[in-house]
Amino acid sequence: MSETDFQIASSTLGSGLQRVAFLHGLMGRGKNFTRIARGLGDDFTVLLMDMPNHGASGWTQDFDYARMADLVAENLRKGFAHESPVDIVGHSMGGKIAMLLALRHPELVNRLVVMDIAPNDSKGSFTVLLDSLLSLNLKTLTSRSAAGDEVSDRVPDAGVRGFLLQNLARGQDGFYWEPNLGMLRENLDAIMGWDAPDEEPFAGQVLWVAGGNSNYIQPEDTPTMRALFPKVRKITVKGAGHWVHADKPDAVIEILSVFLGK
Repeated sequence: MSETDFQIASSTLGSGLQRVAFLHGLMGRGKNFTRIARGLGDDFTVLLMDMPNHGASGWTQDFDYARMADLVAENLRKGFAHESPVDIVGHSMGGKIAMLLALRHPELVNRLVVMDIAPNDSKGSFTVLLDSLLSLNLKTLTSRSAAGDEVSDRVPDAGVRGFLLQNLARGQDGFYWEPNLGMLRENLDAIMGWDAPDEEPFAGQVLWVAGGNSNYIQPEDTPTMRALFPKVRKITVKGAGHWVHADKPDAVIEILSVFLGK
């Protein structure tokens, strides 16, 4: 399937002049940013995108960040960013896609916000999380709450369980995973990794948002970030973990309103 034929599902909120697209992380979906989008106010039009292999978007046979960025770019070029560049906010996996989008397709990106991820190999616990989901027998599963009970020992945080199990859907033939779960697990090293891009540095303004309680951004990541994004500024949200926007939504709304409202 070519980039022009690839389906990326999205929804739009608001009708303001400032246009911003949100790119979610691994096992997320566009609607996870609904509260943040609404909190930005009437000045914004917000695009909430399901990344490839997630939500209602199409699937790929493997995972490559450059191709993910190109698929998102083609979608933006045909629609949301057709007339002019837009602001991009990317979290975690979506942050890596967003960085490559800005580097490979700078004509589409006005300002960039990268949330709790760095242009280096990531240090996360998704191996345990995805293996827990794959261990579920969907043929015998009776409810989403039963699925939560089955994985509670391996995923003790109720918030994380809820985040993951939002991807469990029920059809006429029983439960199924909306994301391309098997492929994502097989390619987890690539998802957590980072290949240094050949593109020129991005010339636009970049905000780098870190969760104060997260280990996804380390001091040694700063030189690489500054080499790719010379106009980067970093801000740390105290009390927030990796899912910064879920842990501290009001703080994230304020940060984005200031940065994107300039």
